[in-house]
Amino acid sequence: MFGSVRWRLIWIAVLVALCGFALVPETVVDEVTGTSERIWPLKLGLDLQGGMHLAVEIYDPDGTLTGEDLNDAVERTLTTIRNRIDEFGVREPTIQRSGNRIIIELAGVDDPEQAKRIATETAFMEFKIITDGQEFVSALERLDRAIVNEVGLENLEVTPLETEPQVDLGDILGTTPDSAETEGEDGAEDGTEDAGEAEDAAAPDTTGETADPAEAADPAAARPLSALLGQGRILGEFLVASEDQPTAAAWLELDAVRQAIPREVTIHWGVEEVGAGGSSYVPLYILDAEPLITGDLLQDAGPATRDPTFNQPVVPFETTRRGARIFERGTARNIGQNMAIVLDDRVQSYAVIRQTLSRRAQIELTPGSSLLEAQELALVLRAGALPMPIQVVEERNVSASLGEDSIRQGRTAFIIGIVGVIILMMVYYRAAGVLAVGALLTYVILMLGGLAGLDATLTLPGIAGLILSIGMAVDANVLIFERVREELAAGKTPRTAVDAGFGNALSAIVDANLTTLITGIILFQFGTGAVRGFAVTLCIGILASFFSAIYVTRTLFIMYLNRRGSRESVSI
Repeated sequence: MFGSVRWRLIWIAVLVALCGFALVPETVVDEVTGTSERIWPLKLGLDLQGGMHLAVEIYDPDGTLTGEDLNDAVERTLTTIRNRIDEFGVREPTIQRSGNRIIIELAGVDDPEQAKRIATETAFMEFKIITDGQEFVSALERLDRAIVNEVGLENLEVTPLETEPQVDLGDILGTTPDSAETEGEDGAEDGTEDAGEAEDAAAPDTTGETADPAEAADPAAARPLSALLGQGRILGEFLVASEDQPTAAAWLELDAVRQAIPREVTIHWGVEEVGAGGSSYVPLYILDAEPLITGDLLQDAGPATRDPTFNQPVVPFETTRRGARIFERGTARNIGQNMAIVLDDRVQSYAVIRQTLSRRAQIELTPGSSLLEAQELALVLRAGALPMPIQVVEERNVSASLGEDSIRQGRTAFIIGIVGVIILMMVYYRAAGVLAVGALLTYVILMLGGLAGLDATLTLPGIAGLILSIGMAVDANVLIFERVREELAAGKTPRTAVDAGFGNALSAIVDANLTTLITGIILFQFGTGAVRGFAVTLCIGILASFFSAIYVTRTLFIMYLNRRGSRESVSI
């Protein structure tokens, strides 16, 4: 049944129709603007439509991860990045592992920097209680002494004081937080104050007599860190002048200083700069070492909105059931305390716990933050935190104009290749060449439709694979036609010669296509990026060319012979 001309034509028509349907442009409606756009279903790779290429690795400078731990970290990072990019909405991204690297190719992105931030941010979130700072103040003398021992008194940028620090830190512990706070969602209140009062309370005293470092008899008398700290707006918050913050941060990262910090607390810088007295300061927060809850217990976050009262970006979130129980117990024990929202070791904001919080709450971003930043935060919180920090080891941006040039050049090469093959086949093989051209046009539809139907990405090397597979399709016809000529020269009838030609050439065609197909599969398995694009196009092209050369061409030959007499010669 399947060998008759009728059924052959039906099967060919069905395959051509399916592949043609896969090539019909899709109409995509933008949910934000409401505008519609017709998109060709065949995806274009990074080198054809422009975009961003990133290669990232796990950041492990101490080499603590090896073997299974490193493999697990890479796999979890790959999953998290893929989830984030899916949330970001990039159409058909390429995210794959290559050894211990992760390759990210985002074709057609409008804002590469935003995509890079979303892909590489660690986004580890914690909710921690802000302490009263007592432990930190008690340890300040020890911290100052550790800094002097590590850096050397003669290398300190801050001139040591003869007497007390610039601000009497003991007074901070006797102050009461300003009560001018605004109640937020679920009983949490924003820890902002009246601008004028905040400036008066937050401005550190910049006066004080200084002494020549060479005259200091006892290095312990130098108090470099204490001299940089000013009174904050709440208990547990200290202010450091913006120009001094990098120095203070470097001191706090010293091993000896970190060991001197009390174990009950952790120290985190804030992301918000505080203006006071005409200067700007960076807040330093003293938090409980044990968090109330961490980001891995979040179930959902967003969508980001703006607070209707203060027009401040907020990100609502929802915890898991287990997270809700933990959060409820933690906030019940700390009603009246300030709770900090810590993202990637930086305090994003803080609020007063007015009542027990459970499954739903919200994160208020710092004043001046944009709604886009809130949307990005909601996105990375939904997708999850990276298991470890990552570093970008390779970055490449391809402009859309370069992609258009590649498409134009690839189209030109494709047309020239097709036209050249058609002319050669029709001139050299005459009527048989016309039949081969008909099969070749069927091949092109099957090839492009197969790429679209399998969601394959067409790259510049993929176009090269497409043109190469055209040559292979014609090569199969050349083998068949030459065998047919040999059979005709031996005195056989046209129908017998055609049957013998197809039968005798089949083994050579199968061998050639099979070896090339295996090579393409190996390239796809072990290659990356453009190499895989070439491999996919080549493999689909081989299958399409084999079908068109053996099945379609033979069907056309049968129809051709049926219209001629059994003894009439074949134009070949």
